[in-house]
Amino acid sequence: METILIVDDEKNYLVVLEALLGEEGYEIVTANDAKAALATVREADLDLIITDMKMPGMSGMELLEQCKKMKPELPVIMMTAFGTIEMAVEAMKKHAYDYIEKPFKNEELKQTIKKALENYRLIKENRLLTEALSDRYRYANIIGKSKSVLKIYDLIDKVSQSKASVLITGSSGTGKELVARAIHYQGTRRDRPFISINCGALTETLLESELFGHEKGAFTGAVAMKKGRFELADEGTLFLDEIGEMPPSLQVKFLRVLQEMEFERVGGTRTIKADVRILSASNRNIKEDVNNGTFREDLYYRLNVIHIDVPSLQERIDDIPLLVKHFIEKFQNNGKEKKIELSPEVWKVFYSYPWPGNIRELENVIERAMVLHSGEKITIDVLPEQLTGAKTE
Repeated sequence: METILIVDDEKNYLVVLEALLGEEGYEIVTANDAKAALATVREADLDLIITDMKMPGMSGMELLEQCKKMKPELPVIMMTAFGTIEMAVEAMKKHAYDYIEKPFKNEELKQTIKKALENYRLIKENRLLTEALSDRYRYANIIGKSKSVLKIYDLIDKVSQSKASVLITGSSGTGKELVARAIHYQGTRRDRPFISINCGALTETLLESELFGHEKGAFTGAVAMKKGRFELADEGTLFLDEIGEMPPSLQVKFLRVLQEMEFERVGGTRTIKADVRILSASNRNIKEDVNNGTFREDLYYRLNVIHIDVPSLQERIDDIPLLVKHFIEKFQNNGKEKKIELSPEVWKVFYSYPWPGNIRELENVIERAMVLHSGEKITIDVLPEQLTGAKTE
């Protein structure tokens, strides 16, 4: 049940509104002045405030300001019998949800209240989703406590609060995108989009269109205007995976976009501005590509303001037990199975195997073992052939 606070110094309006909105199934709380209302706002879990504009002592406008300081997202509907356009404009500037004149029409008021509550419900749901994503991507999937992983945690804490471009390097399967997401969801842009694109998965023409969008008729098959990833990431983060695969000709255009934070869609002439934080990743040695002339040096330095190198699994072998525990829990059938352990032989294999596919390969091996094992131990017979050759006698 949603709770509405009604504030008015005229008792008859409090009675009428309490009866009218109580019939709609809302829980109603009343206050006859702003001071009492503020106490309720501090203590109660409210979904909407409806307040009169003119009251003795603190006015409704002052109450609005105080409420917005305490709970910025909480909607406030202003009511008055002495309304002017100037008062309405001032109320909206101070972030009132709406402005209604007395005497009000019951159905119009109900519709305004319904819309305000629906909007607030969406705001709360989005906030909870953002918090869940923030928790999920903060460190939850970056498992480990080895020295190299603790260093990455520290770097994430520091760079997440800035807008600086970050280049994340490391072999395939080490978790570069998890690091990028952790930076985004811990930073000031956590409420804005995290948009990713794999620069090595598309042809040059398609990559340009995906990055910057295109206008209708820009090329064969462009039957409608399409926004690009850069535009979709406005005020958020754009993650460029496998940035080393970006074609040289497109690097030139992308460098200009990074410098100016503006671009044109393919086939378009209108300049579009965007505020985007750039995170990029590669399993290549980009500096070596710069020396070989396949990657622009100026773009490299634009992308590489901060560098995070994600270690291979072989470099953080002490984290294997934590990762194994995490993946076993992930692949258990709804957590109803008994505790599953690895046999001593499997542990020997895990510690001696070089893990060329890194964490992604370990996850795959554990998933397979969870399907094939019987009993409460994972034994060596359920491991794939490429691992059993690493068995230590």
